[in-house]
Amino acid sequence: MTRSPFSSAVAWGPGEALVMEEVEVDPPNTMEIRIKVVCTSLCRSDITLWESKVHAHLFPRIFGHEASGIVESIGEGVTDFEEGDHVLTVFTGECSKCKHCLSGKSNMCQELGMERKGVMHSDQKTRFSIKGKPIYHYCAVSSFSEYTIVHSGCAVKISSSAPMEKICLLSCGVAAGLGAAWKVADICKGSTVVIFGLGTVGLSVAQGAKLRGASRIIGVDTNPAKYEKGKVFGITECINPDDCSEPVQQVIKRITDGGADYSFECIGDTGMISTALQSCCDGWGLTVTLGVPKVKPEISAHYALLLSGRTLKGSLFGGWKPKSELPSLVDMYLRKEIQIDELITHNLSFDDINEAFNLMRDGKCLRCVIHMPQ
Repeated sequence: MTRSPFSSAVAWGPGEALVMEEVEVDPPNTMEIRIKVVCTSLCRSDITLWESKVHAHLFPRIFGHEASGIVESIGEGVTDFEEGDHVLTVFTGECSKCKHCLSGKSNMCQELGMERKGVMHSDQKTRFSIKGKPIYHYCAVSSFSEYTIVHSGCAVKISSSAPMEKICLLSCGVAAGLGAAWKVADICKGSTVVIFGLGTVGLSVAQGAKLRGASRIIGVDTNPAKYEKGKVFGITECINPDDCSEPVQQVIKRITDGGADYSFECIGDTGMISTALQSCCDGWGLTVTLGVPKVKPEISAHYALLLSGRTLKGSLFGGWKPKSELPSLVDMYLRKEIQIDELITHNLSFDDINEAFNLMRDGKCLRCVIHMPQ
């Protein structure tokens, strides 16, 4: 286990094209593993943080967090992985010891929760460098690199029969959407659902709602090109707000006799949260917000929306405890009980990673899977 230069796609500044660099990747420290990345997919949150000038101090940086790979080496104290294991990386871990992990009520691990400082959880340092200059991490994963280091609590062992180029989507987007439908909202049979944003997460919510037996699944998106794909995942009807002569929430309340049972905000626009709440029915309407906001992080809504019995809930990674529960989703995929393949619109080589960024920024893809050199 020695320091070795590996190819990584480094972002040197907010919104700047990624540059292929030879990066030194440390051997794994205590309770860490080094992973040879096989496939990694681009998530909208990578784009959001890459463009954000608020986090300009966290550059140069290696983005990426949806990934599949093979354990190359293990650090001291690691007992749940062996060299050669197939794994998924996860942006929020599970230590199995803290108050939240033991509660059975939360997946917000106090030790290995979302890392926002661009360093490792354990010692607040980086494991990447170029000629001695530290390179910051992203979500303690940084999968846009041939090799990466993660805490052992931020990786999930999976079946070696799972196709790496498909299953990487369960690292974030697909699992987040399914969990929002099943674990957070707990959608019931015969219900009416409205989904704002028909990207990978929104379509995964639709799939979860369909599998739960929802009677109507209404998709709201300004891009009509997504409608046909929406039908594949269970969307029964689509609304383009740009074509409406009245606010979209009024349209939804009118066609659903007072509002949907559940609404999901999957755009990352905090202004849409109030719209999603207004689209729900009085008494029991539930709104779940999943999107990572691009600009304004604060939310606002009239108090009467909550006074009338509506509920607003947040969702991180669909409520899944990653190490405990993610393997069950992999098994469901292998049994053909959930769809993933249809969400992959592009397969690109690592050298073409900037094309993936352009496609997602321009709204021309769902998931681009990036294949690393092997």
